[in-house]
Amino acid sequence: MTDHPVLFSQEEGIGILTFNRPEKLNALNREMAAAFREAVSRVAGDPEIRVLILAGQGRAFMAGADIRTFLGMDPLAARGFAERAHDLLFQLENLKIPVIAQVHGFALGGGFEIALAGDFIYAAQDAKFGLPEITLGIIPGVGGTQRLARLVGRSLAKELCLTGRLLDAQEARSLGIVARVCPGVALQEETLKTARLLARRGRLALRAAKQAVDRGADLDLRSGCALEADLFALCFASPDAQEGVRAFLEKREPQFRGD
Repeated sequence: MTDHPVLFSQEEGIGILTFNRPEKLNALNREMAAAFREAVSRVAGDPEIRVLILAGQGRAFMAGADIRTFLGMDPLAARGFAERAHDLLFQLENLKIPVIAQVHGFALGGGFEIALAGDFIYAAQDAKFGLPEITLGIIPGVGGTQRLARLVGRSLAKELCLTGRLLDAQEARSLGIVARVCPGVALQEETLKTARLLARRGRLALRAAKQAVDRGADLDLRSGCALEADLFALCFASPDAQEGVRAFLEKREPQFRGD
């Protein structure tokens, strides 16, 4: 196994980005963050990649930031750290393709924040989620307070951020944080099964569906429905729309090829 902090592989239109510091439970340090940024940029620029999976090597997805990074950090350095991290997760969140976080073991702090920036999470039964930064005398700084509150509401987000308590996979599923819980041995295959399914979908329709949900969530209902109508109409700019309709009527699998 290479000692590069982020591994990347690609097949059948699926990119797999794997955090690779297993001896440190994939704790995020400067080198890993730089490699992560480079990999996300690579994915954004490669039209052959239609789905991205985020995973962790070893016993965890990611146990947060490498705490040694914070030693001696002053407020100005902390602000720069947070801004760079936010920029990276906005790049991840704004990818035009689906992003699945495949979580086993710990997804804590920055690891949880990275998973929340994907489109949805598949979790192993042993997965643990949390934002324990409060135990260090700090708060989440990579979007955790914001994305979590938008997902589960203010009350629960504050309870989790203020106590630092962990959620197991089933509780995270019941709260809508996790889309699916799988036995650990089946997690990778279940994630790949969904990724292969998405890779066969029309690219424009996938992008439109992401945008409709993400942008619409911050709008009132009428404005969100107007956005949906615009994106629905945009889908018909691609030949995939007519291919999908014809395939349905002809009782065959569609062959989507449009952008």
